[in-house]
Amino acid sequence: MSETHQSLMKLPLHKVFLKYFIPATLGLLLMSVNILIDGLFVGNGVGAEALAAVNLAYPVISLIMAISLWIGVGGATVYSILSGGNQPKKASGIFSMSVAATFLISLLVGILSIPNIEIIAQWLGANADTFPYVIDYLLIMLLFSWTLALLQVISTFVRNDGSPLLSMVALGVTSVVNIILNYFTIFVWGLGVKGAAISTIVGGAAGLLVLSLHFFNRHAQLRNMSFQWSWKFLMSIFSIGFPSFLAEAGFLIFVTGYNLSIVELAGTAGVAAFSVINYLHGFMFLAFFGIEMALQPMISYFHGAKETERIKGSVRIGEKTSLALGILLLGVGWGTAPFLVSLFGIESAEIQQLAVEGIRLFFIAYIFLGYNFVYMSYYQSVGQVGPSVMIILCRSFVFFLILLWVLPKFMGITGIWLSLPISEFLVTIFLFFFSRKQVLGQRQPDVM
Repeated sequence: MSETHQSLMKLPLHKVFLKYFIPATLGLLLMSVNILIDGLFVGNGVGAEALAAVNLAYPVISLIMAISLWIGVGGATVYSILSGGNQPKKASGIFSMSVAATFLISLLVGILSIPNIEIIAQWLGANADTFPYVIDYLLIMLLFSWTLALLQVISTFVRNDGSPLLSMVALGVTSVVNIILNYFTIFVWGLGVKGAAISTIVGGAAGLLVLSLHFFNRHAQLRNMSFQWSWKFLMSIFSIGFPSFLAEAGFLIFVTGYNLSIVELAGTAGVAAFSVINYLHGFMFLAFFGIEMALQPMISYFHGAKETERIKGSVRIGEKTSLALGILLLGVGWGTAPFLVSLFGIESAEIQQLAVEGIRLFFIAYIFLGYNFVYMSYYQSVGQVGPSVMIILCRSFVFFLILLWVLPKFMGITGIWLSLPISEFLVTIFLFFFSRKQVLGQRQPDVM
C-alpha cells in the first residue's frame, strides 16, 4: 500500500477531504478563470457577435470534454477501487488503456467533424452575424481538442494517484499560458476568435508537460505503467464513467437549449446576454465539480477497502460543503451582478439589463446543484451507475427541457432563467426524501 493510500485510511476524514478538495477546487477555479478571461478578451477585443459565436460553438467542445470525462472519471474510479483492493498492477493497466482510448476517440471525433463543420455551425444556431466566427473557432478546436481531452484524463489519474497539488499546478499553468497568449493573439496579432482557440490549445499542451513530472515521482504508483488490454475493464471504464459523459452532454443540452430558446425571444442580444451568464456559470460550476473530484477518489478507495463508515462520513462532508458554497455564490451573484456584466465590455443597455436579471435568477440553482452532484458522485464512485444516470437524466434532460419549453410560454425570458434552478430544486427534493436515508443507512455493495 502506497503512502497516499495509507493516508486515506489513517487521516481524519475532513483532512482527507481538504487534501483533495482545496487543490481540485483551486485548479478548477484557475481553469474557470481561464474560461472567463477568454470571454473578456473576445468580448473586449473582437465584439459581442464574436462572444456570442464562441458560446454557440461551445457545445461541440463540450462533447469532446464529455468523452474525456467519461473515460477519465470511469478509469480513475476503477483505478481507485482496484488500488483499495490492493491490486496495483491491474490499476496501472487501467491508466494506460484510458489514455490510449481518450486520444484515439477525441482525434477521430475531430477528423470526422471537420468536413461537416458548416452544417454543425447551422445546427448550433449560428446566424449571419456569428457564422464566420463559429467556423474559425471550431476549425482549430476540433483539430487539436485531443490535447485538452488528455489533459483532463491524465490530471484526474494524477490526482487519484496522490498528487492533487501537481494536478492543480498543471491546470494553473494551462490558465496562465492561455491568458498571456490571448492578449497577444487577440490584441497584438489581431487573430480574433482563432487566436482564442490557439491560446486554449497551447495552454492545454503546457499543462500536459507539467503533469509529466508526476511520472518521475518515486512514490507514484502510475510510474510503474503496464499496458494490459482487457475488454472487461474497458467495459467497466465506460460503464462507470458514463454518468460523467451524460452530465457533460447535459451541459451541451443546457447551452444549446438556452441558446435556441433565448434567440427566439430576444435575438442576438439575448444570446450575448446568455453568453455572459454562461461564462460566469462556467466559473461558478467548476467549484461544485471540485467537490465531486474530492469525493470520487475517497469514496472509490473506501469502497474497494470496504470502509463503509468512512464512505458515509465523506457524503456528509460533501453535503455541508455544497450547501455553504451554494449560499456563497448566490450572494455573490445577487450583490455584484452589474459589476460582473460590466467586465465583459458590453455597451448595449439592453444586453446589460438582460444579463443582470438573468444572473440574479439563474444563480438560485447553486443552492441545489452541489447537493445533487454529491449524490451523483457517490453512486458513480461505488459503481452504481443506474442511480447516478437517473439523477443526471432528471436534472439535465427531463425536468430541465420540460421547464425550458413550458415556463417561457407563461413567464417570457424570466421563465428561461428559472428553468435550471427549478429543475435542480426538484431533483434535490427527490434525493433528500428518497435517497439520503438509503445512502447513509445501507451496507455497501460488493466491490468488483
